[in-house]
Amino acid sequence: MSTEILAVLTAALVLDRLVGDPEWLWQRVPHPVVLFGSMIGWFDRTFNRKRVENDVLRIGGVLTIAVLLLWSLICGWLIHRLLSQLGLFGWLLEVLLVAVFLAQKSLADHVSRVAMGLRTGGLEGGRKAVSMIVGRDPETLDEPAVCRAAIESLAENFSDGVVAPAFWYAVLGLPGLLAYKMLNTADSMIGHKSPKYFYFGWASARLDDLANIPAARLSILLIAAGAALKSGLSAARSALAIALRDNGLHRSPNSGWPEAAMAGALDIQLAGPRIYAGALVAEPMINGSGRARATVGDVETGVSIFYGACTALVALAVFIGAIVSIV
Repeated sequence: MSTEILAVLTAALVLDRLVGDPEWLWQRVPHPVVLFGSMIGWFDRTFNRKRVENDVLRIGGVLTIAVLLLWSLICGWLIHRLLSQLGLFGWLLEVLLVAVFLAQKSLADHVSRVAMGLRTGGLEGGRKAVSMIVGRDPETLDEPAVCRAAIESLAENFSDGVVAPAFWYAVLGLPGLLAYKMLNTADSMIGHKSPKYFYFGWASARLDDLANIPAARLSILLIAAGAALKSGLSAARSALAIALRDNGLHRSPNSGWPEAAMAGALDIQLAGPRIYAGALVAEPMINGSGRARATVGDVETGVSIFYGACTALVALAVFIGAIVSIV
């Protein structure tokens, strides 16, 4: 971790907060994550074949993610070496590249569209908007469930779409950032417990769980800071208390931390039973003592807390950079 890397990260966080992902750009050129997905898809089609023994599929999945991560690390190292030769122009290009892999504004915009959809288009408007960010069946959701789904997506993706890429860039630079995004993309594509991916995606899913451990824990402190900025110290204390108490109620070893923190900050229940692909997934409610009915106002407050947490992340990067420069 160096002052240069932290300076790039700070600038990238600010840029992503202001600009986000311009749709006009990614309609003309492929987003790097799309390229990652194409690579993962090729390995999936080539090595995840039917009528192959489970142990062979598992080994194939291990080798797949190992090759993809090695490629990401080497590619990140080469890009950084190239950019470091270009002086200030190279520094600015690295800021742009890091910003591409962050998701502050785009995530907030997608979640805000759910609130807007509910306010202007009623339940159908909210269902349509939330279907763009969650995998559960939208037709099974009433308005409070639409609001809960949006808030859960906001909290979970704050951890793995903002905090985790920022963390791995701060620790390992561009190689760490590219490797994390490749791993996270692989987990979303092949890290499922479905019959097709149970063995082939095993390594990707387990490694993604490990890679997200630091960010998930850090995210609760940032959400608490965001809650303090938006709603006061009482909301911040509740965010920390519920996260520490209820994080284990989630099926994911990491997603429960930011979701529980957001549930505490908003004083609402999250998670609970939901339907994916026609199948009921039974889970306990996080923050069971909170309000049972989430509202559009909770979604909007959640976005404000999210932005406060992003501001706290920038402040943390600046603070650590100052400490490193002194040391």
